[in-house]
Amino acid sequence: MPPIPIDHEGDPRLAAYTSIREKDLTSGHGARFIIEGKVTLETAVRRGRFALESIFITDSRIEPLAELLARVPADVPVYTAPQSVMDKVTGFPMHRGVLACGLKGEIPDPAAFLESGVSAASTLLLLSDLSNHDNIGACFRNATAFGASAVLMDAQCCDPLYRKAIRVSSGSTLWLPYAQGGTGLDMVNAAKAAGYEVWAMTPRTDAASLTSLPVPARLAILLGAEGPGLPDEVIAACRAVRIPMSEGFDSVNVATAGAIALSHVFTAAV
Repeated sequence: MPPIPIDHEGDPRLAAYTSIREKDLTSGHGARFIIEGKVTLETAVRRGRFALESIFITDSRIEPLAELLARVPADVPVYTAPQSVMDKVTGFPMHRGVLACGLKGEIPDPAAFLESGVSAASTLLLLSDLSNHDNIGACFRNATAFGASAVLMDAQCCDPLYRKAIRVSSGSTLWLPYAQGGTGLDMVNAAKAAGYEVWAMTPRTDAASLTSLPVPARLAILLGAEGPGLPDEVIAACRAVRIPMSEGFDSVNVATAGAIALSHVFTAAV
């Protein structure tokens, strides 16, 4: 389908793209999500597992993106407009000039996800109570880099399909399998029932050192919120594991902790 020109910011076909920043703050886990930028659009088109509802690009991006746009399914409209119109639609200067609207579909909860057969995977990343979109995106990126098969999140985690989380993840939230729902303890129990040993990452001095542990055949690495960390009852249901670090300092950013743990497991398997 050739690009469809739009010449006015009030065109109802662009409703999904209006006031994006305001929607970021209010929409939560909605049925639609916005993709921003060439790299993430390319990921969505070439390997994404979510359907696209539409694409919205500036006039100046038509020719540079011609090869990619040729891969877009024929039933997905590609709207194009001058930069000034896009900026008025979105509510702020959209310098990248590339947007798309995706359809989330049904996201399973962790127990249902594991029961569906993914439990044959060797490594999972579990996230509990992470409310920062940068951290969620970085955790997905790390999971992808170090060979995790999926990411499981409790209901308190923020949406990995939030625009900034997608961008920080380098587009990996668009294709890496994930599940979300329930409590952190529910998620841990579901992973254990599926045959995983769960390592709860914690700075506690009585926790086992990461570098001293053999890597089990099926492993789930659990990360909690920065600051409070994981609740006592959740840690008690897992194997408590700490990352060795300099005396007098006991923590790193949650995504960094995940990267260190996942790298340790990935290296052991190579």
